[in-house]
Amino acid sequence: MFDPVISSLSLDRYRKILVGTAAAAVLVTAAGIGVVATNRAQAQDPAPATPVSVSVVKLQEVAQWDDFSGRLEAVDRVEIRPRVAGAIKAVHFREGALVNKGDLLVTIDPAPYQAEVARAQADVAAAQARLTLATSEQARAQRLWADHAIAQSDVESRTNDLKAAEASLAAARAQLQSASLNLSYTQVRAPVSGRVGRIEITAGNLVGAGPQSPVLTTLVSVSPIYASFDADEAVIKRTLADLGGSALDSVPVTVETDNGEAPIEGHLQLIDNQFDGGSGTLRARAVFSNADGRLIPGQFVRVHMGSARTKPALLVSELALGTDQNKRFVYVVGADHKVVYREVVLGGTVNGQRIVTSGLKDGERVVVSGVQHVGPGSVVAEKVVAMTPTFGLPDA
Repeated sequence: MFDPVISSLSLDRYRKILVGTAAAAVLVTAAGIGVVATNRAQAQDPAPATPVSVSVVKLQEVAQWDDFSGRLEAVDRVEIRPRVAGAIKAVHFREGALVNKGDLLVTIDPAPYQAEVARAQADVAAAQARLTLATSEQARAQRLWADHAIAQSDVESRTNDLKAAEASLAAARAQLQSASLNLSYTQVRAPVSGRVGRIEITAGNLVGAGPQSPVLTTLVSVSPIYASFDADEAVIKRTLADLGGSALDSVPVTVETDNGEAPIEGHLQLIDNQFDGGSGTLRARAVFSNADGRLIPGQFVRVHMGSARTKPALLVSELALGTDQNKRFVYVVGADHKVVYREVVLGGTVNGQRIVTSGLKDGERVVVSGVQHVGPGSVVAEKVVAMTPTFGLPDA
């Protein structure tokens, strides 16, 4: 059929169109071949290895540790009350300060008690004079009776006077001692070393004496300090079984606060004598030295109780552990430098590391740095580092 479009073009122009179309097709085909070749070359190049730090898991002799929530308690808690009545003359402590046993805390007006001491001293002097006279009279009566100058009854009378004078002197001395004690009580001193609370009664106020008298301040001991916690039946039974014939203080206990500092070491001091029927737990108590006073009574702490005997166990740093929903896992690096996902079961904490009860073997290498950059099957360039304890990280 005759095409009017083609017929309207010159033969040369038609040839140019055909040549241009063919050239374009060749270019497109060549470009496609180049892209395919490039993709194949890229597919053949291996992915670069990801740099990570790994640590070798080693079997170690460790004590089994269990974790609890506990609360610190003062060994001594004293309500400071006046032992004599009077006006508060001076307060000598700073609220919240650490004080030593015997430090002066409060002074009550001593003037009335000084007068009582002076009167008692005068009574002692008078009683001493009467005793001296009675002693002399009794000795004179003995000489006269020997010469048959007086009757036996007179001698007995002088002897009784001497005994009465001795008793009067003893009573006067006791009264002086009582007055001196009351005078000493006007200086209210710290009965134990510890931290004082706030001032409840200020200078100038009158106070009474006795158990119903007002509290001047409170004082709690600081060192040593207790940590009380509730342990379940299984832990208590295992702890007692590990003890054998050893004393409770052979059970190591540490506490951690929320400030991220290294654990403070102590030992078990008490296991209560009966379980709580409702919770199935038993109250236990550990004791810690607290010379610097950084542990404060009433503070909540994390308590870690160990066993009296050591057992072989695998330890890993918290840095190596990942969380997959309710599971914990580590990345193990094999001899082929590839990462393998490994689910693990964890035990307690030992010196800032977690016990692995299953999922790992002695000598295996786990990723401890760069965990977030790798996954199962990743090829890594590992650098071996020591397994580092991690203090203050939350337990899973």
